[in-house]
Amino acid sequence: MSSNGTNATVISFVSGEKVDTTDEERTVENRDFAEIVRMAEAIVFASAEPVSERALAARLPEGADIPAAMAELQRIYSSRGVNLVRVAGAWAFRTAGDLAFLMSRDAVQQKKLSRAALEVLAIIAYHQPVTRAEIEEIRGVETSKGTLDTLLETEWVRMRGRRRTPGRPVTYGTTDSFLDHFALEEIRDLPGIEELKGAGLLSARMPANFSIPMPPTDPDELSDEEDPLTDVDLEELGLLTPRALDD
Repeated sequence: MSSNGTNATVISFVSGEKVDTTDEERTVENRDFAEIVRMAEAIVFASAEPVSERALAARLPEGADIPAAMAELQRIYSSRGVNLVRVAGAWAFRTAGDLAFLMSRDAVQQKKLSRAALEVLAIIAYHQPVTRAEIEEIRGVETSKGTLDTLLETEWVRMRGRRRTPGRPVTYGTTDSFLDHFALEEIRDLPGIEELKGAGLLSARMPANFSIPMPPTDPDELSDEEDPLTDVDLEELGLLTPRALDD
């Protein structure tokens, strides 16, 4: 081989010029990617809970392009009876929105939420972290413990922590189950004022200064005004028995 030919090869390698892949190499790459998509599909399908990309990375081949694989899987299912959707930052299969009416016939609603419970749920969703006293201040009426207990039973609401104020009241927030039930990828996807008005849920004659707070970016992270719940707190709130503490 001539020196010119050798130099050309070296220069091409060092300069980082893209070397054309052969049809055979592209075929292998496509086959490998298709297999990763199939594996991701199997993992999400078999999981009872939404699957995070971190969990997928732990089970898929090292170096797998997970965002690309999930985008492809989402495309594949976009026109099917079930869709691949993001729930609380994770992936899950859900019935296509336009076919939800088929499932409503078999759905069993164990307990219908009262108007008061729906109001409290909305306040918690938009104002979290929020205490019972703050909920009552917003509603203008007393909020019974039974209403909060009902929401806790649905697992849409949870006790987050304790406010760093006298009495250390418990703060409330929403859960991933809340996001899943209402088909929200994250809490900040809650509808704004214009969307609520368009749906007829707010009067068009609201005061000019009326506003809806923006939920936190990460509802799981405690604010600077909150302390985490300790085992002692959990015992006092009836969420942890003394026996569990002894163990």
